Amino acid sequence: MESSDPKKSRVLPESAYRELKEGETYEPVVGPDKKTNEVTFRSIGIGLIMVLIFTFAAAYIGLKTGNVIEAAIPIVILAVFIGKMFKRRNSLLENVIIQSVGQASGVIVAGAVFTIPALYINQLQPNLLHIFIACALGGFLGVVLIIPLRRYFVQEEHGKLPFPEATAINEILVSGEETTGSGGKILLTAFGVGAAYDLFVETIHLWNQHLNSKVLLAGAGKWLADLRIEWKLDASAALFGLGYIIGPKYASIIAAGSVLSQIVMVPIVFRFGMGLETPLMEGHDLVRNMGAADIFALYVRPVGIGAIAMAGFIGIIKMGRIILGSLSLAFKGGSKGKSSLRTDWDIKPRTLLAIQGLCVLAMAVFFWFLSKDLKIAILGTAIAYTLVFLFTPVAARAIAIVGVNPVSGMTLITLIIACVSLAAIGLSEGAVGQSVALLIGCTVCTALSTSGAFISDLKIGYWLGATPREQQRWKFLGIVVAALAVGVVIMILANSYGFTVINEAGQRVANPNLPAPQGNLMAAIVTALLGGENQPYLLYALGGVIAIMLEMVKVPALAFALGMYLPIQINMAVLAGGIASYIVGRTGGTDVVRKARQAQGTLIASGLLAGAAIIGTIGATMRLDLLGNVAQYLDVRNYSEPFVHGYYEAFGGQFVSMLMFVGLVGACYIIAKWGAQTELDDSKK
Repeated sequence: MESSDPKKSRVLPESAYRELKEGETYEPVVGPDKKTNEVTFRSIGIGLIMVLIFTFAAAYIGLKTGNVIEAAIPIVILAVFIGKMFKRRNSLLENVIIQSVGQASGVIVAGAVFTIPALYINQLQPNLLHIFIACALGGFLGVVLIIPLRRYFVQEEHGKLPFPEATAINEILVSGEETTGSGGKILLTAFGVGAAYDLFVETIHLWNQHLNSKVLLAGAGKWLADLRIEWKLDASAALFGLGYIIGPKYASIIAAGSVLSQIVMVPIVFRFGMGLETPLMEGHDLVRNMGAADIFALYVRPVGIGAIAMAGFIGIIKMGRIILGSLSLAFKGGSKGKSSLRTDWDIKPRTLLAIQGLCVLAMAVFFWFLSKDLKIAILGTAIAYTLVFLFTPVAARAIAIVGVNPVSGMTLITLIIACVSLAAIGLSEGAVGQSVALLIGCTVCTALSTSGAFISDLKIGYWLGATPREQQRWKFLGIVVAALAVGVVIMILANSYGFTVINEAGQRVANPNLPAPQGNLMAAIVTALLGGENQPYLLYALGGVIAIMLEMVKVPALAFALGMYLPIQINMAVLAGGIASYIVGRTGGTDVVRKARQAQGTLIASGLLAGAAIIGTIGATMRLDLLGNVAQYLDVRNYSEPFVHGYYEAFGGQFVSMLMFVGLVGACYIIAKWGAQTELDDSKK
């Protein structure tokens, strides 16, 4: 979908991606004096529908895999496709509004899935109002604090900052003005494949998606299992799609982390602990009585937690130049001067200050309501607002330069500062301190995610000629809907699946079906600093050392650490998707065909993820007791014991699963081949 040479676009001006000459002014595609469709019932309506769909999809994928799907690109492809389908004219700026409103889904989810699950994991039981307020306040602050910096980032630095993600979206929008918008058909087809596949495996259970070497390798598999060596793979479209979009490089690095932790470290712990007559950790079972999953949860996963935390800090340090160069922007105070051009209108500064004031007041009331302590309310509000104010330009500059927002590292810093500060005023233990700290983290994380993404929206609007004020106004509505939707989906998943389960040893561990990796990490940090429980600090430190060593040998530490932390069955499925994307992208008789097939990857993966996530969320909803647990009537395992033990849990169920998983690869190849040919045919018209 992206142009190979954006400068040759028939729509974009030649100066779109280069620095302007002295005295030169950039002229957008839609000039400031030109009237065209922008804020319409269609653009707002479709934008809000996108918010609902992709909030549910992104939340499910984020909690299941630890990666939040990027909603902006599939949203803009669908917007272009819908416009072409209904032969809509002059829809360019309408599509900008659709994307800007719809993208609120991904940014709100990114803030929520980092922290809200930790409240459930630590048995703090948040309600829908808590989630909504924290996410909405964070989103509002992210918008109002980036608006004063709009002119600097999108105008003054035009051509100097690459805006990689915004450029990709911009190219899709302008190519939609030039082509038939066939990308939407590819996206919807992949959506249907992902939805159908995961309906069969997650809800109906026609075959067993949980592949295990203990079953597939028969006697050899059981012998390896006795040594606590188990290979697993969850053959689902959601995980496969994630690997497809990540690609072979990072999928391999993530899988390598799993191999180290679960194929190497778990057997080592078992080998050296099997002869001990006392537990390695007080209060737990003997190592020789523990299975591979229990050893991983108790002794190896903390190493992964330490590695993730250190990787986050390393990321902040590596971006030190960007951080130092952008912090001063936070003190600029606002866009100066009033423009008569429509394409340069912002929300009035006094309105922005009023919204900021209301957000600060609402935070103070919110934290007081949680704690019933004015001192805690004031401290929590001061921490949240100060860090959002300081980190907002950091997030924006990071997105503008490298297309990656270091929100994970900044959220870790926020949580540690919040916990240490609350402990300093005497709140060293108890549910109140943990709740306030995590909701501070949620507010800051959501704000930074929002501000980083919104500067991309504003840059797209600058290129194409949208009215910034309209993007800014309607972003608030998208945030409100997304904050409400993410609260609903997290509560549904928490009540249907749960983020933790009780293992055979009676320990509460992460749910392998919904591991919520960031949430478990944040829960561990808060428990360590405010929970009063003994923590495996030596294992955390070991993980930190591993992360440092990875950076020294130029291996992406965060990806490897995430592999160490997540269950191997997730990461092997991600690896399968990455390998499939590599293979499909190298089929075809010519380089042109191969590149065209490879270019379908984002569309195919986004469709698979969205389809699987929507089905997963619907399935979780149908498991609710409130709705009579209707999912039990669709589950074929409930109707036949011989089916379960003779086929589903035996070799047959897993063998069929392997065949269907290979069939999923074949479906991706067919879709990529079709999409590439369609794109090449369109380019000849």
